[in-house]
Amino acid sequence: MDLTALIDVRPDVRGGKPCFVGTRITVYDVLEYMASGMTPDEIVADFPELTTDHVRAALAFAAMREHRLATPA
Repeated sequence: MDLTALIDVRPDVRGGKPCFVGTRITVYDVLEYMASGMTPDEIVADFPELTTDHVRAALAFAAMREHRLATPA
């Protein structure tokens, strides 16, 4: 999955947090919704500008970040 096609960082949007391209919805927002028990379908229903690919991208982004933090330099 090409995360750069779905997620970008713009310093002037949401304090430079990673957001989905063309939106102000952060990866963190989607991860929090999932952690609270929302399903991908519920998230997409609440945010029609997102798709289930965006939700998967949020998970992949978090996994990559965790892997990077857990891997010794």
